[in-house]
Amino acid sequence: KLLFELASNRRASILFEVKKENLKMQQIATALDMTVTETYRHLQRLAETDLIEKKPDGTYAITSLGNLAIGYLSSFNFIFKNKQYFLEHNPNYLPYELVNRLGELSSGELCTSVLASFNRVRKMVFEAEKFIWVIADQIDSSHVDTTNEKVSKGLQFKFIMQKDLAKSIKITPEFEHLKQKKYLENICAATLINEKEAFVALRGTNGLIDYSGFFGTDEKFRKYCQDLFAYYWEKAEHWYPNIQIT
Repeated sequence: KLLFELASNRRASILFEVKKENLKMQQIATALDMTVTETYRHLQRLAETDLIEKKPDGTYAITSLGNLAIGYLSSFNFIFKNKQYFLEHNPNYLPYELVNRLGELSSGELCTSVLASFNRVRKMVFEAEKFIWVIADQIDSSHVDTTNEKVSKGLQFKFIMQKDLAKSIKITPEFEHLKQKKYLENICAATLINEKEAFVALRGTNGLIDYSGFFGTDEKFRKYCQDLFAYYWEKAEHWYPNIQIT
């Protein structure tokens, strides 16, 4: 029954409106370009399912159950809006708790061009002032000099690399910025985060990371990417220059 009520675009829209602020029926009807009769019918159904409640002042407010339902609606909307991406990329490589939070990426912009993604990532590096956190299975040498210069001026740089990259790389002067570095057997997603923006790309269903992914600047999006990085930073092994990794 709950899923049936949420399946209506009109009722879902009402939920999102009253989440912003408590509104009277006429205000809801005006905001959503609905008749008063139609609005009343949808409000009654939402109230019967305990997703909203009518306040003594005549306004309608979302309930805690309604807030919870909206969280799931956001996730479903994000997944199906980008269904082609999720047909080709598997979020189930990620830990369960991060899969459940995919809706937090809903404000992000999908970039399917690998070249455009790399160019935008370079721009993020150039614009970073406080920190850069990276998970990747390769090193883009085009912005190494910029990163080195920023690190020399106090920027924090953290890098989690895939094991095969850790086995092959040798520290030379141009890679001096790799001061805080770790490695994982396999990385499940690529990400780059600075204090203004974040990027995340999931591993494809073919097992590869193609670096098409999502860019976002809002707090929820960046927090998701930061939590993803922190999760793997705790699990990763420390990497030291020129050591033998088996």
